[in-house]
Amino acid sequence: MEMTSTQGGATHTMNTADMKAEMTRLAGIGMTQNDCYTHSFGPIAGKTRYTDAWASHDMRPMIKSAVDIGFTRIHQKALGPTSGGAGTAGYALVPIYVDPRIVDQSRKYTPLVEMIPRVTNMGTTADYNIITAKGAAYTANADAALPEADDTEDRQSVAIKYLYSVGRVLGPMQAAMPSYVLEGFNPSGAGVSPGTSFSPSAAPNAKQYQVLMKARAMKELEENLIVNGDASTDATQFSGIVKLQATTNQNDLASAALTWDDVEDTVQMAFDDGGRPNLAIASSSVVTDLRKIMIDTFRFSPDQLVAGSTLSFGVPSMIVIQSMVGPITVIPSMYLSNTSGAKQIYFLDTDFIEMRVLQDMTYEELAKTNDSNKFMLKIYECMIMRSTPFNSFIDNIG
Repeated sequence: MEMTSTQGGATHTMNTADMKAEMTRLAGIGMTQNDCYTHSFGPIAGKTRYTDAWASHDMRPMIKSAVDIGFTRIHQKALGPTSGGAGTAGYALVPIYVDPRIVDQSRKYTPLVEMIPRVTNMGTTADYNIITAKGAAYTANADAALPEADDTEDRQSVAIKYLYSVGRVLGPMQAAMPSYVLEGFNPSGAGVSPGTSFSPSAAPNAKQYQVLMKARAMKELEENLIVNGDASTDATQFSGIVKLQATTNQNDLASAALTWDDVEDTVQMAFDDGGRPNLAIASSSVVTDLRKIMIDTFRFSPDQLVAGSTLSFGVPSMIVIQSMVGPITVIPSMYLSNTSGAKQIYFLDTDFIEMRVLQDMTYEELAKTNDSNKFMLKIYECMIMRSTPFNSFIDNIG
């Protein structure tokens, strides 16, 4: 059977049998999603990184022939990605392929959550005793009267506080949402070492995705409270390092620039009060200041600043200060200010700092009242500093 058509005043004759054969041929060489992908990239798997100059990795020569074939076949077709059938102009026949990897741009490192010792606690308060003064020993003559010298103790009590992270997933979302990978999601260490400081987490469904997100939100809240918590301004919080240390052993620079003498003098404050600081936390700009001082003052090369500085839990530091009490590892905190005149560095004796935990992170389903699943994560805890004089800090660095 023949068909005729007129275009531009010219008559064209087409054999419908030939048209059917051509359509069959086109279908046979591939119009599906996988076939279109294969025309461009050959046998390599989806989401494969096929070129990376940083890693001297280039698979393009291997797939060149497949790419050439793919382009040739696309050019032979009348239907292209800029024209299609009914629907949104230009895109009706081209589906959207969403990358299964999700990146959390709001992520923060939470090293102190793992570095501060966690201690089980009974009851809703953390109670402990401190000795504020010892009765003095003395010398005396033979057979002299021997009066006793009393010690002074004090009881401290800190209330356990309650942390919550609540999520809800609608039924249609649970049914429709595909699996995703939260890329660079789980932080490890202080976040200043090369390589993968964040590892990926798989979220096979909407519920698991929400649980992972709420768990990270809980850890970031916990880290923030460890540093900046203030029970006096918000009774639901426990007080953190900044509040508990207050002005004890404070070296206030009043917006002056940091010097190495400031570091030595401040560590000495803790030593003179009986402390042995073994960890320092600082804003990232103070860590940078310290690096410059150590390089300029001691002629350290940058790679020498981290020699032998890996802590427990695999937490790497940025630099290690060789102080009068021995090496002090310095890590940057994303929860301390970088504002000039308000920057800080804290030298901590972590042997006397604890997280008192009544109940560690727990998952619990909440009441189901509609087509959704609601849940919460919760932690019952507080932080105690058993001896603030054992620590010291430099405040208001310019």
